[in-house]
Amino acid sequence: MVAATLRHTGAMQLARLHHVAVIASDYPRSRRFYTEVLGLAVVAETYRAARDSYKLDLALPDGTQIELFSFPSPPPRPTRPEACGLRHLAFAVHDLDTALAHLGRHGVGTEPVRLDELTGRRFTFFADPDGLPLELYEQA
Repeated sequence: MVAATLRHTGAMQLARLHHVAVIASDYPRSRRFYTEVLGLAVVAETYRAARDSYKLDLALPDGTQIELFSFPSPPPRPTRPEACGLRHLAFAVHDLDTALAHLGRHGVGTEPVRLDELTGRRFTFFADPDGLPLELYEQA
């Protein structure tokens, strides 16, 4: 319904989410978290000498990417989780219990599982090494 509405209004038609960019305070620690703990595939890794910065392109199975950056002395996130801007990044999983057990084996704590009152789906939150709120949302 939404796509049909967009076509009729002449609005721009976005195809899908391409990537989300994350800035890490400790690049090796965050690189390990996103590749080893979350299991994202490395697409490309570039060191940009002029910026003293790494850019790591990571991919989910559907092709959506996360760009992991390092910059010298990035400022901290102002507050959690209700700072203006990106609130959290959510990943769909087929089996929330299996995902929770995996995170637990890697020493990653999670909040209690909640039930989405609108969809009836289970979800929970955890954080990356810099405290960025991440969500696991159980899909059908």
